[in-house]
Formats: sequence, structure tokens, C-alpha cells
Amino acid sequence: MSKFALMAGGTGGHLFPALALAQELNRRGHEIHLVTDKRVTRYGGAFPAREIHVVPAATPSIRNPVKFLKAGLTIMGGVSRAWGILRRIDPDAVVGFGGYPCFPPFLAASLLGVPGVLHEQNAVLGRANRALARFADMLAMSFAETEHAQRYRLKKVVTGNPVRDRVISAADTPYTPIDPRGEVRLLVFGGSQGARVFSDLVPEAIALIDEPLRRRLVVTQQAREEDLERVTDRYRAARVNVELAAFFEDLPERIARSHLVIGRAGASTVAELTVIGRPAILVPLPGSLDQDQRANALFVEKSGGAWLADQATLSPQSLATQLHDLLSAPERLATAAQSAKAIGMPDAVSRLADLAEQAAKGTS
Repeated sequence: MSKFALMAGGTGGHLFPALALAQELNRRGHEIHLVTDKRVTRYGGAFPAREIHVVPAATPSIRNPVKFLKAGLTIMGGVSRAWGILRRIDPDAVVGFGGYPCFPPFLAASLLGVPGVLHEQNAVLGRANRALARFADMLAMSFAETEHAQRYRLKKVVTGNPVRDRVISAADTPYTPIDPRGEVRLLVFGGSQGARVFSDLVPEAIALIDEPLRRRLVVTQQAREEDLERVTDRYRAARVNVELAAFFEDLPERIARSHLVIGRAGASTVAELTVIGRPAILVPLPGSLDQDQRANALFVEKSGGAWLADQATLSPQSLATQLHDLLSAPERLATAAQSAKAIGMPDAVSRLADLAEQAAKGTS
């Protein structure tokens, strides 16, 4: 049995692949510790770790010298705290999942001489991972072509992005094409940074769809708590069958039951859609310095499994037209579902677990 410290920021995008790896390493009989930041209380309650360790972290801002100095002091404090934690638990290897909360503990592990694997979920190597790559023994990539990772070709191993056990289970559900006279199931979710935009756009777009198709729609949509009432009212006025919630615990199963998904293009979303094999309209989060979600969406679009829609040019009218065209072409959606599943990597967690075990044994 080996002991692993997994390091991930306390949001779903970083914690979900860490959770998947923890589940797999637990099955293999290893001991797991999670090192993360204070946001873990929202997502990490059921994380299968012996202990969860919270370490101070911060995102440096070079535009503001005062904030940059404060962030630097916080990071130094985080390295010191992580040093003490790692000395106590004495892991055989560490696996980092990116984000600035991963920086202090991964750096501390390197200073202690603990072997480290760094995992990148996106098609662009994140800024924290770029800063940490020199300290890693191996880089695990979700995409064969990852921007900014070319210089590390001797360290790179393509593993894919691990997905949770319930995603693997949901992937057993075959895609059922739309019955020309049956219901049409549309799933809409966008996470904390996307739900507002979809609450504004999607109900208005659906209200513009021709009534015969609109009456067949069964919409499941994630919306922020403060938006639930107005979104409900808009769907009621359009006479659309809808289920709304701020969070769906069973999202993988809902993906599996859908004919079409509208969502962001975060790494976990893309991984789950491709492992389960469902067509999607992907709207990358705008404003990102690295445009990582756009790179993710382009990868799936090129495979034929999704359609990229830029938020800046998306309107209720254009979305209504696209929805009508896609939902009126069952064979087109079924083909896209096959294309999405063809690029999914359901064995990603096994590949990453193998890599972690190699690191623990001191091999490469």
C-alpha cells in the first residue's frame, strides 16, 4: 500500500478529477489525503480521503502591487503550512490538479523530494501548472495537443481527464434518438459562472421555437437561486415542460437521458459529455486569459461531437434557430452523440492511477 496526497483547488473543475482518482486509488488499497483550500466545504464533503488538509492560497495579480505582495505572503504561508502537513503524513507521491491552491503544497512536496505528478484538465496548460511544471516528475495531459506544454514533451503522458464513478455508470446508457412524435429532452447547465447567461438566453430562445416542437420539449435547467422564479415564469408563459434547480446531484444521469445539452466547455463538462457520449452546444466562458474553454470546445467540435457558440454573438434568435435545426434532425444528433463518445476516455482514471503508482515507486 502507498500513501498519496492529492492537491486540488476547492471547486468542482479541479476536485471532480481528484475525486475520481481518489476512488480508484482507494480501490487499489492505497491511503489518500486531500490538500486543498477553504472552498472545499462546498464540494468536498464526501471526498474519500483519510484526512482533508486546508492550506492557505492566493492568486497573484501583477497589475496591483499591493495585492501581489499580499498574495505572495499568503503563498509563502501556504508553503510553510503544507511543508508541515507533508512531513507529518509522509506521502509516497503527490498528484496536483492545477489552480493556484495547488501551488503551495506541490512546491512544498518538491522541496521535500516527494515525487509529483501534475495533471492538466484543459487543452491549454494553466498558469499555475506552467509555474509548477518544472517541479513535476510527470505531466498527465487530458488532450494530446495541449497549448504551452510542448517544451515538456519528455515528461508528458496523455491520460485523459478522470471522471467520477457515477459518470462511468451513466455511460452505459445508450443514446436514444428523438422519436419524431415523442418528447425532446434538453439539458442546460453552466456552473456558477454560466447559469446566469443561460437563464437569460435559453428561455427566451425556446419561447421563439415553433409551437409543435416547443410542446414536445422537456427542459431540465440549472439556474442560480435568485433566478429560479423569473426563469420559471418565462417557461410557464411559453408553456414549456421544465424542471429547474440550483444544483443537480444526479447530473451524469441527466446527461445520459438527454437528447441535447447546452453548457459551458469546462474540462470536467467536456470529459463527462464525451465519456457518456451526448451532443452539445458548448458556450465557452468568455474573458479567460488563456481561452482554455474555447480550446476545449474546439477539440470536441472538430470531432463532430459538439457545436461551439460564442457568447458574444449568441442571441435568443440565433439560439432558437440552431435549436430548431438540431432538434428537427434526430439523425444529426445521433451522429454527433457517436462522435462525442468516440473521443471520450473512460479509462482516464485508470491511466492516471497507473502513473501515480509509478511515481510512488520512483519509476518513470
